[in-house]
Amino acid sequence: MTDVNAVLVAELVAAGIERREARWLVEEFVLGGDLDTVPALNAAARRRLEGEPLQYIIGHWPFRSLDLDLDSRVLIPRPETEELVGAALQELAKGGVVAPTILDLGCGSGAIGLALLDELRSRGIVATLVAVDESLEALEVARRNALKHQLHAVSFVHSSWFADVDESLQGHVDLVVANPPYVGDVEFAHLDRVLTYEPRDAIVAPDAQGVAGFADLEVIINEARRWLTPEGILLCEHGSEHRDAVVAAATSAGFTSVEDLDDLSGRPRLLVARR
Repeated sequence: MTDVNAVLVAELVAAGIERREARWLVEEFVLGGDLDTVPALNAAARRRLEGEPLQYIIGHWPFRSLDLDLDSRVLIPRPETEELVGAALQELAKGGVVAPTILDLGCGSGAIGLALLDELRSRGIVATLVAVDESLEALEVARRNALKHQLHAVSFVHSSWFADVDESLQGHVDLVVANPPYVGDVEFAHLDRVLTYEPRDAIVAPDAQGVAGFADLEVIINEARRWLTPEGILLCEHGSEHRDAVVAAATSAGFTSVEDLDDLSGRPRLLVARR
């Protein structure tokens, strides 16, 4: 870090920005110590002090092997979702699928599906991705990220879950992955206010079966099995209070092998259901 950058970081810290974030902002907005960019840095700092997420201010963020473009049209990918990608890669490796077809429901920025394509590509495996979202704005971001990383084996579908996905895919999908909305209204009101900057429809879901925030999870679990190959797998992120509900739903839907994994913090987080 140059002397100029060190001074700028110190000024941001004095203004109330956490030191690590201050360093990231300076590195992003002040290139080579060019003081002409300081006004842009100060504008970014004001946005952060007002509570806007750093990821939106910078406009991109790392997710596993990718640097994803992000803005307020899509959720900010989080470490728990990186764990979903890791689990999906393990499941595909165990199954030995040569050229998997992957269905990413509620793709948002494209984080899950594009990371899978990229990491499978690095292993010499050519996968096909169908990225689905009911938000046209989110699909625009996902398309941009696919182009950015030269991931071309992907089609984008405007659909609420499976509703408008080509029916010819039924029985031919090797892996369904999803990080759907799973926060209930009451819980959302008590969460970090930074979430108010993110698209609410991608976070909050209606209740179902007497379970808060369970409605979208229920739809995905109930409908996924008919889209999967006989050896196909559903991986679905969920809330920490949803373990009993997702396991019961997957069992009722006819999945023959159902388990639920904890995240790295020890909280229930990931349904793995095998057809």
